[in-house]
Amino acid sequence: MANMLVSEMRLPLYLAHLLAARRLDTAKDVLSLPEVELMAILDAGLPTARAAIAHVSEAACPPCQTALSLLEERVRLGGGGRLATMLCGLDEALGGGIPTGKLTEVVGPSGIGKTQFCLKLALLAALPEYYGGLDGRVVYIDTEFKFSPRRMIEIGQKSFPQIFRQEGLAQKMAGRILVMRPTSLADFTKSLEEMKVTLLQHDVKLLIVDSVAALMSMENEKATAGFRQHPLRWSLSFLKSIAEFSRIPVVVTNQVRSQSNDDGYHFSFEVDRKDGSNCAERFDSHLVAALGIQWAHAVTVRLVFESHSGHRFIKVAKSPMSPAVAFPFAVESSGITLLSDESIDVTGPDITSIRCQGQNVLA
Repeated sequence: MANMLVSEMRLPLYLAHLLAARRLDTAKDVLSLPEVELMAILDAGLPTARAAIAHVSEAACPPCQTALSLLEERVRLGGGGRLATMLCGLDEALGGGIPTGKLTEVVGPSGIGKTQFCLKLALLAALPEYYGGLDGRVVYIDTEFKFSPRRMIEIGQKSFPQIFRQEGLAQKMAGRILVMRPTSLADFTKSLEEMKVTLLQHDVKLLIVDSVAALMSMENEKATAGFRQHPLRWSLSFLKSIAEFSRIPVVVTNQVRSQSNDDGYHFSFEVDRKDGSNCAERFDSHLVAALGIQWAHAVTVRLVFESHSGHRFIKVAKSPMSPAVAFPFAVESSGITLLSDESIDVTGPDITSIRCQGQNVLA
Protein backbone atom coordinates (compact mmCIF):
# COMPACT_ATOMS: atom_id res chain seq x y z
CA MET A 1 0.00 0.00 0.00
CA ALA A 2 2.99 2.29 -0.50
CA ASN A 3 1.09 4.29 -3.14
CA MET A 4 -1.96 4.90 -0.95
CA LEU A 5 -2.82 8.59 -1.06
CA VAL A 6 -2.55 10.59 2.15
CA SER A 7 -5.73 12.43 1.14
CA GLU A 8 -7.65 9.13 1.42
CA MET A 9 -6.41 8.23 4.91
CA ARG A 10 -8.82 10.32 7.05
CA LEU A 11 -5.97 11.77 9.09
CA PRO A 12 -6.49 14.47 11.71
CA LEU A 13 -7.08 17.71 9.82
CA TYR A 14 -3.94 19.45 11.09
CA LEU A 15 -1.79 16.55 9.88
CA ALA A 16 -3.59 16.24 6.54
CA HIS A 17 -3.13 19.95 5.82
CA LEU A 18 0.49 19.88 6.94
CA LEU A 19 1.44 16.92 4.75
CA ALA A 20 -0.45 18.33 1.76
CA ALA A 21 1.30 21.68 2.12
CA ARG A 22 4.68 19.91 2.03
CA ARG A 23 3.65 17.80 -1.01
CA LEU A 24 3.92 14.51 0.87
CA ASP A 25 1.17 12.83 -1.12
CA THR A 26 1.58 9.07 -0.54
CA ALA A 27 2.36 6.71 2.32
CA LYS A 28 5.76 6.07 0.74
CA ASP A 29 6.57 9.80 0.75
CA VAL A 30 6.05 9.95 4.51
CA LEU A 31 7.32 6.57 5.70
CA SER A 32 10.54 6.57 3.66
CA LEU A 33 11.85 9.63 5.53
CA PRO A 34 13.86 9.45 8.78
CA GLU A 35 12.23 11.23 11.73
CA VAL A 36 14.78 14.04 11.72
CA GLU A 37 14.32 14.74 8.01
CA LEU A 38 10.54 14.62 8.37
CA MET A 39 10.77 17.15 11.22
CA ALA A 40 12.75 19.48 8.96
CA ILE A 41 10.31 19.15 6.03
CA LEU A 42 7.26 19.68 8.25
CA ASP A 43 9.02 22.41 10.23
CA ALA A 44 7.63 20.74 13.35
CA GLY A 45 8.81 19.00 16.48
CA LEU A 46 9.46 15.33 17.11
CA PRO A 47 5.95 14.60 18.52
CA THR A 48 4.34 15.89 15.30
CA ALA A 49 6.69 13.85 13.10
CA ARG A 50 6.04 10.70 15.13
CA ALA A 51 2.29 11.34 15.04
CA ALA A 52 2.41 11.64 11.25
CA ILE A 53 4.35 8.36 10.95
CA ALA A 54 1.98 6.56 13.33
CA HIS A 55 -1.21 7.74 11.62
CA VAL A 56 0.07 7.04 8.09
CA SER A 57 1.38 3.61 9.11
CA GLU A 58 -1.95 2.66 10.65
CA ALA A 59 -3.88 3.79 7.58
CA ALA A 60 -1.56 2.26 4.97
CA CYS A 61 -0.92 -1.13 6.57
CA PRO A 62 -3.67 -3.68 5.86
CA PRO A 63 -5.43 -4.76 9.07
CA CYS A 64 -4.89 -8.22 10.50
CA GLN A 65 -7.69 -10.72 9.90
CA THR A 66 -8.40 -14.09 11.45
CA ALA A 67 -9.12 -17.18 9.38
CA LEU A 68 -12.71 -17.01 10.66
CA SER A 69 -13.18 -13.41 9.50
CA LEU A 70 -11.80 -14.27 6.04
CA LEU A 71 -14.22 -17.20 5.79
CA GLU A 72 -17.14 -15.03 6.88
CA GLU A 73 -16.20 -12.38 4.31
CA ARG A 74 -16.07 -15.01 1.58
CA VAL A 75 -19.55 -16.28 2.51
CA ARG A 76 -20.90 -12.71 2.68
CA LEU A 77 -19.56 -11.82 -0.76
CA GLY A 78 -20.94 -15.02 -2.30
CA GLY A 79 -18.68 -17.16 -4.48
CA GLY A 80 -15.71 -15.98 -2.48
CA GLY A 81 -15.69 -12.55 -4.14
CA ARG A 82 -14.91 -13.87 -7.61
CA LEU A 83 -15.82 -13.26 -11.23
CA ALA A 84 -17.04 -16.54 -12.72
CA THR A 85 -15.62 -17.26 -16.18
CA MET A 86 -18.56 -19.58 -17.03
CA LEU A 87 -15.94 -22.25 -17.84
CA CYS A 88 -17.09 -24.76 -15.22
CA GLY A 89 -13.89 -26.76 -14.84
CA LEU A 90 -11.72 -23.65 -14.64
CA ASP A 91 -14.05 -21.93 -12.18
CA GLU A 92 -14.02 -25.00 -9.95
CA ALA A 93 -10.22 -25.10 -9.99
CA LEU A 94 -10.02 -21.39 -9.11
CA GLY A 95 -12.50 -21.66 -6.26
CA GLY A 96 -15.28 -19.88 -8.12
CA GLY A 97 -13.54 -17.79 -10.77
CA ILE A 98 -11.15 -14.83 -11.09
CA PRO A 99 -10.44 -13.53 -7.55
CA THR A 100 -11.26 -9.98 -6.50
CA GLY A 101 -8.60 -7.80 -4.91
CA LYS A 102 -5.86 -9.78 -6.64
CA LEU A 103 -3.73 -9.63 -9.78
CA THR A 104 -4.48 -12.38 -12.33
CA GLU A 105 -2.14 -12.88 -15.27
CA VAL A 106 -3.10 -14.48 -18.58
CA VAL A 107 0.06 -15.40 -20.49
CA GLY A 108 0.63 -17.09 -23.82
CA PRO A 109 1.86 -16.64 -27.39
CA SER A 110 0.24 -14.23 -29.80
CA GLY A 111 -3.00 -15.51 -31.32
CA ILE A 112 -3.64 -18.22 -28.73
CA GLY A 113 -6.87 -16.68 -27.35
CA LYS A 114 -5.89 -14.32 -24.52
CA THR A 115 -7.87 -11.36 -25.88
CA GLN A 116 -10.87 -13.61 -26.59
CA PHE A 117 -10.79 -14.63 -22.93
CA CYS A 118 -10.61 -10.98 -21.82
CA LEU A 119 -13.53 -9.97 -24.05
CA LYS A 120 -15.69 -12.66 -22.45
CA LEU A 121 -14.66 -11.52 -18.95
CA ALA A 122 -15.53 -7.90 -19.83
CA LEU A 123 -18.94 -9.02 -21.04
CA LEU A 124 -19.58 -11.10 -17.92
CA ALA A 125 -18.67 -8.22 -15.60
CA ALA A 126 -21.12 -5.92 -17.42
CA LEU A 127 -24.06 -8.39 -17.43
CA PRO A 128 -26.85 -7.95 -14.85
CA GLU A 129 -26.45 -9.96 -11.67
CA TYR A 130 -29.55 -12.07 -12.33
CA TYR A 131 -27.81 -13.40 -15.45
CA GLY A 132 -24.64 -14.27 -13.53
CA GLY A 133 -22.75 -11.03 -14.16
CA LEU A 134 -21.45 -8.32 -11.84
CA ASP A 135 -23.78 -5.59 -13.18
CA GLY A 136 -20.95 -3.06 -13.29
CA ARG A 137 -18.66 -1.14 -15.54
CA VAL A 138 -15.35 -2.36 -16.98
CA VAL A 139 -12.14 -0.46 -17.64
CA TYR A 140 -10.34 -2.13 -20.56
CA ILE A 141 -6.83 -0.78 -21.21
CA ASP A 142 -6.13 -1.86 -24.79
CA THR A 143 -2.44 -1.30 -25.50
CA GLU A 144 -2.34 -3.42 -28.68
CA PHE A 145 -5.56 -2.06 -30.24
CA LYS A 146 -7.09 -5.55 -30.30
CA PHE A 147 -10.35 -4.75 -28.52
CA SER A 148 -13.28 -5.41 -30.87
CA PRO A 149 -16.77 -4.31 -29.77
CA ARG A 150 -18.25 -6.25 -32.68
CA ARG A 151 -16.53 -9.46 -31.55
CA MET A 152 -17.64 -8.87 -27.97
CA ILE A 153 -21.27 -8.45 -29.06
CA GLU A 154 -20.97 -11.63 -31.15
CA ILE A 155 -19.72 -13.51 -28.08
CA GLY A 156 -22.68 -12.16 -26.12
CA GLN A 157 -25.23 -13.09 -28.77
CA LYS A 158 -23.88 -16.64 -29.07
CA SER A 159 -23.37 -17.17 -25.32
CA PHE A 160 -26.56 -15.51 -24.06
CA PRO A 161 -29.02 -15.42 -26.98
CA GLN A 162 -32.04 -15.03 -24.67
CA ILE A 163 -30.49 -11.89 -23.18
CA PHE A 164 -29.21 -10.21 -26.32
CA ARG A 165 -32.52 -10.58 -28.11
CA GLN A 166 -33.82 -7.86 -25.82
CA GLU A 167 -33.89 -4.55 -27.64
CA GLY A 168 -31.07 -2.19 -26.72
CA LEU A 169 -29.30 -4.57 -24.32
CA ALA A 170 -26.27 -5.05 -26.57
CA GLN A 171 -25.76 -1.28 -26.74
CA LYS A 172 -26.24 -1.04 -22.97
CA MET A 173 -23.55 -3.69 -22.34
CA ALA A 174 -21.12 -2.01 -24.75
CA GLY A 175 -21.77 1.34 -23.08
CA ARG A 176 -20.61 -0.08 -19.74
CA ILE A 177 -17.12 -0.86 -21.04
CA LEU A 178 -14.65 2.03 -20.98
CA VAL A 179 -11.79 1.40 -23.43
CA MET A 180 -8.51 3.28 -22.95
CA ARG A 181 -5.70 3.06 -25.51
CA PRO A 182 -2.40 4.44 -24.22
CA THR A 183 0.28 4.62 -26.89
CA SER A 184 3.26 4.85 -24.54
CA LEU A 185 4.32 3.91 -21.05
CA ALA A 186 3.87 7.56 -20.03
CA ASP A 187 0.23 7.46 -21.19
CA PHE A 188 -0.28 4.16 -19.38
CA THR A 189 1.20 5.61 -16.18
CA LYS A 190 -1.09 8.62 -16.43
CA SER A 191 -4.09 6.31 -16.94
CA LEU A 192 -3.20 4.39 -13.79
CA GLU A 193 -2.81 7.57 -11.75
CA GLU A 194 -6.35 8.61 -12.70
CA MET A 195 -7.73 5.11 -12.20
CA LYS A 196 -8.75 5.21 -8.53
CA VAL A 197 -11.09 8.14 -9.03
CA THR A 198 -12.60 6.46 -12.10
CA LEU A 199 -13.18 3.21 -10.22
CA LEU A 200 -15.02 4.97 -7.41
CA GLN A 201 -17.11 7.29 -9.57
CA HIS A 202 -18.24 4.76 -12.19
CA ASP A 203 -18.90 1.57 -10.16
CA VAL A 204 -16.18 -0.34 -12.01
CA LYS A 205 -16.21 -4.09 -11.31
CA LEU A 206 -13.29 -5.24 -13.51
CA LEU A 207 -9.98 -3.83 -14.77
CA ILE A 208 -8.27 -5.46 -17.76
CA VAL A 209 -4.84 -4.53 -19.17
CA ASP A 210 -4.19 -6.14 -22.56
CA SER A 211 -1.22 -6.14 -22.49
CA VAL A 212 1.61 -4.75 -20.33
CA ALA A 213 4.30 -6.61 -22.28
CA ALA A 214 3.71 -4.59 -25.45
CA LEU A 215 4.27 -1.30 -23.59
CA MET A 216 7.39 -2.65 -21.91
CA SER A 217 8.74 -3.84 -25.24
CA MET A 218 8.44 -0.32 -26.70
CA GLU A 219 9.97 1.19 -23.56
CA ASN A 220 12.91 -1.24 -23.60
CA GLU A 221 13.85 -0.11 -27.09
CA LYS A 222 14.36 3.40 -25.71
CA ALA A 223 15.76 2.65 -22.26
CA THR A 224 19.11 1.37 -21.09
CA ALA A 225 19.27 -2.05 -19.46
CA GLY A 226 19.74 -0.59 -15.98
CA PHE A 227 16.58 1.55 -16.23
CA ARG A 228 14.20 -1.02 -17.70
CA GLN A 229 12.89 -2.46 -14.45
CA HIS A 230 11.92 0.85 -12.82
CA PRO A 231 8.72 1.58 -14.82
CA LEU A 232 7.72 -2.08 -14.49
CA ARG A 233 8.07 -1.95 -10.70
CA TRP A 234 5.94 1.19 -10.48
CA SER A 235 3.19 -0.18 -12.75
CA LEU A 236 3.16 -3.50 -10.91
CA SER A 237 2.91 -1.83 -7.51
CA PHE A 238 0.12 0.46 -8.65
CA LEU A 239 -1.91 -2.32 -10.28
CA LYS A 240 -1.72 -4.34 -7.07
CA SER A 241 -2.77 -1.33 -5.00
CA ILE A 242 -5.76 -0.74 -7.32
CA ALA A 243 -6.86 -4.35 -6.87
CA GLU A 244 -6.53 -4.18 -3.08
CA PHE A 245 -8.06 -0.71 -2.76
CA SER A 246 -11.09 -1.35 -5.00
CA ARG A 247 -11.59 -5.06 -4.23
CA ILE A 248 -12.13 -5.85 -7.91
CA PRO A 249 -10.50 -8.43 -10.21
CA VAL A 250 -7.51 -7.04 -12.11
CA VAL A 251 -6.61 -9.14 -15.17
CA VAL A 252 -3.40 -8.46 -17.08
CA THR A 253 -2.29 -10.26 -20.23
CA ASN A 254 1.36 -11.01 -20.81
CA GLN A 255 3.27 -12.14 -23.86
CA VAL A 256 5.93 -14.83 -24.11
CA ARG A 257 9.50 -14.56 -25.26
CA SER A 258 12.15 -16.86 -26.63
CA GLN A 259 15.21 -17.82 -24.63
CA SER A 260 17.09 -19.44 -27.47
CA ASN A 261 20.85 -18.94 -27.32
CA ASP A 262 20.97 -17.86 -30.94
CA ASP A 263 18.18 -15.32 -30.89
CA GLY A 264 18.43 -13.87 -27.40
CA TYR A 265 15.19 -12.52 -25.99
CA HIS A 266 12.24 -11.87 -28.29
CA PHE A 267 8.55 -11.41 -27.74
CA SER A 268 6.40 -13.84 -29.71
CA PHE A 269 4.79 -10.99 -31.68
CA GLU A 270 8.25 -9.82 -32.76
CA VAL A 271 9.08 -13.06 -34.59
CA ASP A 272 10.10 -12.58 -38.20
CA ARG A 273 7.10 -13.82 -40.20
CA LYS A 274 9.39 -14.67 -43.13
CA ASP A 275 10.82 -17.51 -41.11
CA GLY A 276 7.37 -19.02 -40.53
CA SER A 277 8.44 -22.43 -41.81
CA ASN A 278 10.22 -23.33 -38.60
CA CYS A 279 8.49 -20.88 -36.26
CA ALA A 280 6.80 -23.54 -34.17
CA GLU A 281 9.97 -25.59 -33.83
CA ARG A 282 12.01 -22.62 -32.66
CA PHE A 283 9.50 -21.64 -30.04
CA ASP A 284 8.23 -24.98 -28.77
CA SER A 285 10.77 -25.56 -25.99
CA HIS A 286 12.12 -22.04 -25.47
CA LEU A 287 9.11 -20.01 -24.38
CA VAL A 288 8.95 -18.20 -21.06
CA ALA A 289 6.63 -15.50 -19.76
CA ALA A 290 7.82 -11.97 -20.47
CA LEU A 291 8.48 -9.31 -17.80
CA GLY A 292 10.70 -11.49 -15.62
CA ILE A 293 10.73 -13.12 -12.22
CA GLN A 294 9.66 -10.04 -10.25
CA TRP A 295 6.41 -9.89 -12.18
CA ALA A 296 5.86 -13.65 -11.84
CA HIS A 297 6.12 -13.48 -8.05
CA ALA A 298 3.72 -10.52 -7.82
CA VAL A 299 0.72 -12.09 -9.58
CA THR A 300 -1.63 -14.20 -7.46
CA VAL A 301 -2.98 -16.33 -10.30
CA ARG A 302 -1.18 -17.24 -13.53
CA LEU A 303 -3.21 -18.77 -16.35
CA VAL A 304 -1.04 -20.07 -19.20
CA PHE A 305 -2.56 -20.41 -22.65
CA GLU A 306 -0.51 -22.91 -24.68
CA SER A 307 -0.75 -25.31 -27.60
CA HIS A 308 0.48 -28.90 -27.93
CA SER A 309 -0.72 -32.40 -28.80
CA GLY A 310 -3.10 -30.94 -31.37
CA HIS A 311 -5.04 -28.86 -28.82
CA ARG A 312 -4.96 -25.55 -27.03
CA PHE A 313 -4.89 -25.64 -23.25
CA ILE A 314 -5.61 -23.29 -20.35
CA LYS A 315 -3.16 -24.20 -17.60
CA VAL A 316 -3.55 -23.05 -14.01
CA ALA A 317 0.18 -22.65 -13.43
CA LYS A 318 -0.11 -20.64 -10.21
CA SER A 319 -3.00 -20.32 -7.78
CA PRO A 320 -3.41 -20.47 -4.00
CA MET A 321 -6.66 -22.40 -4.59
CA SER A 322 -5.52 -25.12 -6.97
CA PRO A 323 -2.70 -27.47 -7.90
CA ALA A 324 -1.34 -27.14 -11.43
CA VAL A 325 -4.00 -28.43 -13.82
CA ALA A 326 -4.91 -27.89 -17.47
CA PHE A 327 -8.06 -27.87 -19.58
CA PRO A 328 -8.27 -28.29 -23.38
CA PHE A 329 -10.18 -25.44 -25.04
CA ALA A 330 -11.27 -24.07 -28.38
CA VAL A 331 -12.05 -20.57 -29.63
CA GLU A 332 -15.57 -20.53 -31.08
CA SER A 333 -18.10 -17.88 -32.08
CA SER A 334 -19.26 -17.86 -28.44
CA GLY A 335 -15.70 -17.22 -27.24
CA ILE A 336 -13.49 -19.57 -25.24
CA THR A 337 -15.12 -22.95 -24.53
CA LEU A 338 -13.64 -25.91 -22.68
CA LEU A 339 -13.58 -29.21 -24.55
CA SER A 340 -13.78 -30.98 -21.18
CA ASP A 341 -14.41 -29.88 -17.61
CA GLU A 342 -12.19 -32.69 -16.38
CA SER A 343 -8.81 -31.30 -15.35
CA ILE A 344 -5.50 -32.77 -16.45
CA ASP A 345 -2.82 -32.86 -13.74
CA VAL A 346 0.37 -30.99 -14.61
CA THR A 347 3.64 -31.90 -12.90
CA GLY A 348 7.37 -31.23 -13.00
CA PRO A 349 8.84 -28.83 -15.57
CA ASP A 350 5.50 -28.67 -17.44
CA ILE A 351 4.14 -26.40 -14.68
CA THR A 352 6.44 -23.51 -15.59
CA SER A 353 7.05 -24.25 -19.28
CA ILE A 354 4.96 -22.67 -22.05
CA ARG A 355 4.52 -24.80 -25.13
CA CYS A 356 3.44 -23.67 -28.58
CA GLN A 357 3.26 -26.25 -31.31
CA GLY A 358 1.64 -25.51 -34.65
CA GLN A 359 2.01 -22.55 -36.98
CA ASN A 360 -1.68 -21.64 -36.83
CA VAL A 361 -1.18 -20.08 -33.39
CA LEU A 362 1.78 -17.80 -34.12
CA ALA A 363 1.04 -17.17 -37.77
